[in-house]
Amino acid sequence: MSSPPKPPSAPKRPHRVEQLGRVRVDDYAWMKDDDWQQVLRDPKVLRADVRDHLDAENAYTRAMLAETEALQAKMFAEMKGRIKEDDSSVPSPDGPWDYYVRYDLGAQHPLHARRPRGAGAGEVILLDEEALSKGKPFFQVGEASHSPDHALYAWAADEQGSEYYTIRAKDLATDQEVGAPIESAYGAFTFSPDSQWLFWIWRDENARPSKVFRRPARGGDDILVYEEADDGMFLGVGTTSDDSHILIHVGNQETTEVLLIPASDPTAVPVVAEPRQVGVKYSLDHWTDRWVVHTNADGAVDFKLSTSDAGVPAKATWRAWIGHQPGRYITGFAAFAGHLVRAERVNALDKLVVMARDGGEHEVAFDEEAYALNLEGGYEYDTTTARFVYQSPTTPRQTFDYDLASRARTLRKTQEVPSGHDPAGYVARRLYAKAPDGQEVPITVLMRRDTPLDGTAPLLLYGYGSYGHAMEPSFSIRNLSLVDRGWIWATAHIRGGSDKGWGWFLDGRKEKKPNTFSDFIACADHLVAERYATKGRIAAYGGSAGGMLMGAVANLRPELWGAIIAAVPFVDVLNTMSDTTLPLTPPEWPEWGNPLQDAAAYDLIASYSPYDQVSAQAYPPVLATGGLSDPRVTYWEPAKWVARLREFSTGDAPILLKINMEAGHGGASGRFDFLKEIALDYAFAVWALGKGWKQP
Repeated sequence: MSSPPKPPSAPKRPHRVEQLGRVRVDDYAWMKDDDWQQVLRDPKVLRADVRDHLDAENAYTRAMLAETEALQAKMFAEMKGRIKEDDSSVPSPDGPWDYYVRYDLGAQHPLHARRPRGAGAGEVILLDEEALSKGKPFFQVGEASHSPDHALYAWAADEQGSEYYTIRAKDLATDQEVGAPIESAYGAFTFSPDSQWLFWIWRDENARPSKVFRRPARGGDDILVYEEADDGMFLGVGTTSDDSHILIHVGNQETTEVLLIPASDPTAVPVVAEPRQVGVKYSLDHWTDRWVVHTNADGAVDFKLSTSDAGVPAKATWRAWIGHQPGRYITGFAAFAGHLVRAERVNALDKLVVMARDGGEHEVAFDEEAYALNLEGGYEYDTTTARFVYQSPTTPRQTFDYDLASRARTLRKTQEVPSGHDPAGYVARRLYAKAPDGQEVPITVLMRRDTPLDGTAPLLLYGYGSYGHAMEPSFSIRNLSLVDRGWIWATAHIRGGSDKGWGWFLDGRKEKKPNTFSDFIACADHLVAERYATKGRIAAYGGSAGGMLMGAVANLRPELWGAIIAAVPFVDVLNTMSDTTLPLTPPEWPEWGNPLQDAAAYDLIASYSPYDQVSAQAYPPVLATGGLSDPRVTYWEPAKWVARLREFSTGDAPILLKINMEAGHGGASGRFDFLKEIALDYAFAVWALGKGWKQP
């Protein structure tokens, strides 16, 4: 029998770092290309020794997982078979037109189109993403929108995964582009309500959004509107629901500020609504004759709604409206001429509350144990129709139009699963694990109804737990490829997310970050105790900041896991949070702490940073993935982590690295190519728990 493939041997080149009186030595710092900014724009310039190492890692992973290729292909075919290839969205009306996107059979990317309102014919193609993607290894559209007068269409496209977008606009009467393309842009933009101007955001050489410009919508000079001096802030642009103002959003994880430009004078200098105050978040919308403010000010941890009649809604003008209730997280709201709909989350379940302008309110909710309920944005303000999407782990997406006045629900679309799906064949449950400090951590479980609960079923435990992102219990055509093989899929709603409110997020960040890791481990232990799983037969899965979670729990309890899948993992936390040139470092100090200036933050991060905490113990099989053009979690983080894991692991389990050399943070851009990457992850889990890596 042939000997197993040998992993690449990464050379150690010690790099000494002295910081706040502390010293660390990074043996694999060389994997970071000093010209990484240029690599984002042109991956071909990657330093040769780094490229050779990544190529060797990819070759090793291919060789180790060669026996899973048939399984990968089968899983991919299953996932693809659950997608309606010629799918289309429910048309969204705006004035004389219905706007929608649709796919042609076999297409990886959609068509953007419109047709006369209420008509079934007369389609006009606005943008053909599939045609634009031809010959490009990566192609992804961010914002795409028509001008309010329906005469122009603009879109932002990223052609290598670096999130540097190019914005183009065209005249829909001639189908010809207008003006020069806008380069080095963020993926978001907005037309002014009068359709005369396009507001866009510039990304600097460190890939940070730092300036807002406007240009004539049909082309012309770019005029600086706003420049953010704090490189720890993100920028956004938009308009109010009633089209009375253009808004510039400034903020990070804990502090926000909004600047206003009257739509009646789009070239006016923006005015700050309420000056930023560290720890205070607020957002605004204009509701015909008043402002509505969504804020955590004055200790409203789970947010409240206030109103203001002032032209500029400074905090001194805010009046109490929907007060703060601990545990009832007001996640946001949508304004219509006669109604306002607020979205709430209580104990990891969503509901919508409809409030009439003339008083009174009612709820829109559902009865399953675990589900997701989300408003879908529309174009029209003067309407009584709101659109929402309902789904659960067993129930495919259902799109409803809801009459805010009569309360009538109209089902507009149910997600089709061409290969078939019977919700009755599955069961979704909500469990609760007790964390070490007594907190109840929700777990959403999906399994086939006939799956035994005796500890014999393999289980995948998914988690994220950062930035206040909630893990909604939604329907997934991907997860069924494991569940239909007798697996149990479990999602841990751990602290650091906002699943149980904004306080749930605050209790899993900065000095409380370890709660995220102990919550995830508590969920695994609970699932074992309840016989949903067996220790060592759990595949742990997380991506980005969830990849950091994977690294942390691998260090803390390696014996629990039969596999670790870390997608684009943020594992080199101490080095990244100490490098101010990286795109997300200053904006994320509120999340993790600043180890350049705060010794306590340094020590805390060093205590859990997965790369720094790798130690001599038997690690389970690990698959780490990344993207060469990723500006969020750079390629060298998983590469360095894998090298260090191999150096220290005392066991014989394989540790694999897969870097997509033609993509960024989100992986492959096509809807089918992306599924191939998921199929690889899942096949690895099956292979790892089945001990396919063990040599006879």
